[in-house]
Amino acid sequence: MKLENERIEEERIGLCALNRIFGFEPRVGAALVEGFGGAAEVFRQPQEEIVEALVGSGRVRYASQITWSAFESAAIELEGLRAEGCGFVGIGEEGYPDLLKECEDPPLGLYFRGKSTPGQVFGGAPHIAIIGTRDLTPYGREWCRLIVEALSRSSVKPLIVSGLAIGVDITAHLAALDSGLPTVAVMATGIDSIYPFRNRQAAERIAATEGCALVTDYPPGTVAARINFLRRNRIIAGICRATILVESRIKGGGMMTARLAASYDRDVFALPGRIDDTASQGCNLLVRQNIAEPIGNLGELVERLGGRPRTALKTDFLADVEEEYGGRMDDADLAVLLKVAATVKSKRGISVDEICAELDLPYSRTRELTTILECDGFISIDLLQHCSARMKLR
Repeated sequence: MKLENERIEEERIGLCALNRIFGFEPRVGAALVEGFGGAAEVFRQPQEEIVEALVGSGRVRYASQITWSAFESAAIELEGLRAEGCGFVGIGEEGYPDLLKECEDPPLGLYFRGKSTPGQVFGGAPHIAIIGTRDLTPYGREWCRLIVEALSRSSVKPLIVSGLAIGVDITAHLAALDSGLPTVAVMATGIDSIYPFRNRQAAERIAATEGCALVTDYPPGTVAARINFLRRNRIIAGICRATILVESRIKGGGMMTARLAASYDRDVFALPGRIDDTASQGCNLLVRQNIAEPIGNLGELVERLGGRPRTALKTDFLADVEEEYGGRMDDADLAVLLKVAATVKSKRGISVDEICAELDLPYSRTRELTTILECDGFISIDLLQHCSARMKLR
């Protein structure tokens, strides 16, 4: 058993070293592993053997990096990671995501940080990617949250995967945590760095929650760079059996990830939006091109993803408001409150001042009623006093 554990550790070290060298061209590293009978064996070969093996791929320039010193550096790196609560899982090792292995360009390994083992994170629930624009609109934020809440009520609880970016990504991560679903953040930096910094608190919450993890194939010390995100996106698409695009412009990282998912023969869904809304143009385009299925009903979405709604998924916003306040207000006050709620629902993003003008109400009265609705979670009000309904599943 001791010898077997040593062999597994050597192989992990070898894959870690090769991942650092061939991160952007993992197929070349994988070919060396196959050719020499193991990742550790690659580093035991004479330089002339390495050069000869790389000639066919046209990647001879990497030969000088494949040294025993690189292997030893990887061993020191992994030892340091373990001391900091991080780890590395190599391709072919227990805990490496099964679906990712099926892709044409899977990374040679993944760095991870979390309370659970890679096997516990990736070995159970179906993985669903929820992705989209950083410039999330109130419509996108509302429906991103509703989609996650609907999935949390499914008979099959999925793992929510996204990229820790602002906008759709962080909304999906936080909605998953709040709904009791596990979530994985695939990062475009090293495991020792969080980008963007404003999401550090959420990242720490993910790492500290059972069944969740921070994941990357970038070595420690890697900082955020534009080129890193496409490599990150292929992991998000590759890990998951389905990808949901919430909002995206015609061009963007979300569109790239959705198209990658389609190329991996995975299910792709998109949230339709208004034709004239630039934030939804990417989603609408994928639907028109038959690359993505439109999301029209949350219950149907849950079923298409292999689950079954445990309860009816209803979003009768005004009925919920009336039920909440019917016994707490007199009829006259309730009628005004319902008018405010209906206005917010029908005109997403309307400001408090605009509600005043729309309903001919004093500002103080309008502010009082919108604050009541906000405190009880029926609407959200941003820093510019724009209001949006927060429909509740029931």
